[in-house]
Amino acid sequence: MSGSMTAISLIVNGERVEAEVPARLHLADFLRERLGLTGTHLGCEHGVCGACTVRLDGAIVRGCLVLAVQAAGCVVETIEGVSDSGELADLQEAFWRRNALQCGYCTPGMMLAAADFLAHAPDPTDRAAIRAHLSGNYCRCTGYEAIVDAVEATARARRAA
Repeated sequence: MSGSMTAISLIVNGERVEAEVPARLHLADFLRERLGLTGTHLGCEHGVCGACTVRLDGAIVRGCLVLAVQAAGCVVETIEGVSDSGELADLQEAFWRRNALQCGYCTPGMMLAAADFLAHAPDPTDRAAIRAHLSGNYCRCTGYEAIVDAVEATARARRAA
């Protein structure tokens, strides 16, 4: 990559990271290539498929559309960090139990989108709302039914707890 280098400092999965990056390096590439956080997948590299979904200051974003320099001063959470925190344990279990994983390529982005939905949905058991929220994350293997089942089951279990 050509271009000038920019110093950035950000928090990634709870740890401060400082680096010099090219101005045009995408956040997903920074996470994968510089930090070895390969759970952030690259699919379309146009922000359409959702495989590169990460959290930036608590909001889900497409890592292929955000430049690393734009994340300077921010908190970035990847599937590795969110998974390690235990936040997704019940959702991961539901995905596994319902065979919503299949090839796994979409799973990290799908998990972050599902977690976002569960955190913000007024009725997290509304299947149409689940589908609408996850519609920005493509899955070529499951047909989405198992994924929607897993999100709905997680919402029901959380309500019952």
